[in-house]
Amino acid sequence: MSTSPAAPAQEKGLARFAQRSAAWTEKWFPDAYVFALAGVVIICAAAMINGASPANVARTFGDGFWDLTAFTLQMAMVVLTGYIVASSPPVARLIERIATVPRTARGAVAFVALLACLVSMLNWGLSMVFGGLLARAIARRTDLRVDYRALGAAAYMGLGAVWALGLSSSAAQLQATPESLPPELLEITGVLDFGATILTWQSLTLAAVLIALTVAVSWFSAPQGQAIRTAEEMGVDLDDTVAETEARTRPGEWLEHSRILPILIGLLTLGWLVLQFVDLPVLTVVSSLNGYLMVFLVLGLVLQGTPRKFLDATMKAVPSTAGVLVQFPLYAAMAAVLTRAEGFGGVSVSGHLAELFTDIGGGGAFAVVIALYTALLGLLVPSGGGKWLVEAPYVMQSATDVHMNLGWTVQIYNAAEALPNLVNPFFMLPLLAVLGLRARDLVGFTFLQFLFHLPVVLLLLWLLGMTFEFVPPVAP
Repeated sequence: MSTSPAAPAQEKGLARFAQRSAAWTEKWFPDAYVFALAGVVIICAAAMINGASPANVARTFGDGFWDLTAFTLQMAMVVLTGYIVASSPPVARLIERIATVPRTARGAVAFVALLACLVSMLNWGLSMVFGGLLARAIARRTDLRVDYRALGAAAYMGLGAVWALGLSSSAAQLQATPESLPPELLEITGVLDFGATILTWQSLTLAAVLIALTVAVSWFSAPQGQAIRTAEEMGVDLDDTVAETEARTRPGEWLEHSRILPILIGLLTLGWLVLQFVDLPVLTVVSSLNGYLMVFLVLGLVLQGTPRKFLDATMKAVPSTAGVLVQFPLYAAMAAVLTRAEGFGGVSVSGHLAELFTDIGGGGAFAVVIALYTALLGLLVPSGGGKWLVEAPYVMQSATDVHMNLGWTVQIYNAAEALPNLVNPFFMLPLLAVLGLRARDLVGFTFLQFLFHLPVVLLLLWLLGMTFEFVPPVAP
C-alpha cells in the first residue's frame, strides 16, 4: 500500500470558481428524468394557458407518447453499439498502444481530448467509452504522473464539444431519416441529408475550430506539480483485467465461443454495404441511421470475436441506455402538445414561438438567439434528439419564414446543443462509470471549456450563417 501523498495545492481563480460551481450543481440538480417530467407539466400548462382545454391536452399527451418509438430504439442503439465496439479486445489493445504516445502530463490531457473529439465525429457513444478507457490506460503508466480529473474531463470532450457535428448527430440523423420524423415536422422541413447539414464546409470548419479550441484549453488547464491528483491518490482501481472465460461444459456451447458465425454475418453485412454504395448516392447511404447502426452493431460482433463475448459486452452496455428509453416518450409527448394542442385562434404553443422567432429577423441575430435558446433549454432537457423534436417544429418554421437555410439551422442547433453538456452532468454518467469518478471531479474542467466555447460558437454560427442561401424544403 502506498503512502498518502502531500495535500494537493488549492486551485485558484477561475478553476477554483468552476470547482465550487460543480459542487453546487451536483448537490442541487435533480436527475435529468425529473427535468423531463417537469418539462411535460410546464408545456401542458402553457398549452392550457394558450387556450387548449384540459381534455385536449390530455388526449394529445397520450396520443403522442409513442410517436418516437423507432427513434428511441435508434438512439439507444447508438450508445449500445459504441460501447460494444470500444470495449472489444482489438480496440482495447489499440488503446494500450496509443496510451504510450504522450510524453508529458499536459500533452497526455490534450492528446485524450483530441482523440475523444475525433472519435466522436464518428460515434459519440464510442467516443465516451474509448476516451474513458484511454484515460485509464494513461493513468496506469508508471513513468508519467497525470491529473486523473483532467484526463477524465478530456475524455468527455467528444460529447461536450463536437459530437452533434459528427455522423451520430441525433438531429442530423433524424432529419435525414423520413420514417423517424413526426409528420408535422416532415411537412415543414422535408428530408435534409448530411450534404445539407454536417458535411457542409461551414459545419466542418466549425468542428475543426472547436476541436482545436478544446485541445488548447485542455492543455493549458491541466494541473501541474503538486496540484496533480492521480487516480491512485483518488482511490480509483485501474485494474482492467478481464476474467477468464468459463470452461465449456456442453457441446452446444461450441458455437457460443466460435468466431465462425460472427465472421459470416460480418461478410454478409459487408456485401450489403457494398451494394448500397453501388445502388444509391453516397450521401444517401451515409445519412441512413438504420444502416449506420446495423454496420456498427455487426462491427461490434466481429470485433468482440465470439457470440458469448458479444452478449457479455451487450449486458454491460445496456444500463447506459436507460435514460434514453424512459425519457424519449416524454419528449415525444411534449412535442405533440406543443404542436397539436391548439388554443385561442386555432394556434398551438409552437405556432406562437415560431411567430416570436420570426419577429427576430434573419441573419446573425436569428442564429445567435436560436443558439442561446437551445443552450438554455439544453440545461433542462439534456437530449440532442429528444430536444430537437421539441424545438424543431417552431424553430424550423421560423427559419423558413425568415429565409434562413434549413440545413444550417440544424447545425445552429447542433453546435449550441453541445454547450450545456459541459455544465449538465447527465451525459457524463456512462463515462463516470468507466472512470470510477464523480461528476464534481470533472465539471470544474468542463466548465472552463464552456466559458471558452460559448463566445466562439456564437460568433462562428453568426459569421458562417451569412455564407448560406435559403433553399425551400423539398417534400419527401
